Amino acid sequence: MRDRVRWGIAGTGTIASSFASDFQFAGNSRLVAVSSRSAATAEAFAHRFGDIRRYQDIAALAAASDIDAVYIASPNALHREHAATVLAAGKAVLVEKPLTTTAADARLLAQAADASGAFAMEALWTCFLPAIARVRELLAAEALGAIRSVRAELAYAKPFEAGSRFFDPALGGGSLLDLGVYPIALCLNLFGTPNAVDGRWWRAPTGVDLSAELNLDYGSFAAHLACGFDRNGSNRFIIDGDLGTLVIDAPFLKANRLFVATGGAARKLVASTSRPGVADAVFKVARRLCPPGLKRIDHAFPGNGLQFEIEAASAAILEGRRNHALMPLSRSIEALEIIEAVRAKPPVA
Repeated sequence: MRDRVRWGIAGTGTIASSFASDFQFAGNSRLVAVSSRSAATAEAFAHRFGDIRRYQDIAALAAASDIDAVYIASPNALHREHAATVLAAGKAVLVEKPLTTTAADARLLAQAADASGAFAMEALWTCFLPAIARVRELLAAEALGAIRSVRAELAYAKPFEAGSRFFDPALGGGSLLDLGVYPIALCLNLFGTPNAVDGRWWRAPTGVDLSAELNLDYGSFAAHLACGFDRNGSNRFIIDGDLGTLVIDAPFLKANRLFVATGGAARKLVASTSRPGVADAVFKVARRLCPPGLKRIDHAFPGNGLQFEIEAASAAILEGRRNHALMPLSRSIEALEIIEAVRAKPPVA
């Protein structure tokens, strides 16, 4: 029985490079090949990461006898096609977020995975970080008491370029698919399926969502989420309970630091961060010196943090599983359905 999964990567962009560089921290896997439509790009990528083999065709990559799994790092609009090619070859597949650009395509991909019998998962790396595992432990232990509210924002200002992957609808553009999927996926991971979804969105000149706000109704509490290309946001994820408030520090998608406020003064301090311009100043001080009632929990890691999803997917593949409990395809489909429910409404502007 093998003790390592042999991986290929489809794509050579920024996220593919980050993924490739984190294999050095993943003990149950190794990178053996890459594919790119450009021979020169594939060759440069291959040399950078240990003279791995290179292909210009993803079908050839998927068909290689010494490859067990393929990470799809191609443009969003190609995710379903490329993942289906890998699954048809009987190989495991890990697809960079978003899984696909539509819920319908995600359901088709899930059907292809069922037909193949191979492992398939969306690469929503945040849910595999040690800090998020700690959040799950704290919630299970009811350390915060009954949850009263959740709020999260993920926003990075992007200059408008009609043909960029952020704004081109043909490339799967839009802030919800690029950024909003993170707080949505984390809510689904931590709290499960909401009872109802509501929201609104603002239109970019190309028709994709420039920014959006969502409300996920969990009955006893609501999650208020926001994303956008129109600003640089606070980029924190905050869970407020009867007994305490937990803050996943910025940027929460790369969670490596938590704050838990249980004292009255500390909770008031955390609450003050909802005011514009206050949050960064408060947490800058808190990172150096926590006031009474505010506990800092560090979960630093080497590299980019993608090694945890690599290890988790590889372990599942080695065990013969078809999915991972932390990121089943059903959850990925659900996240896309939430995005589409909000996008179905007329834009605010």
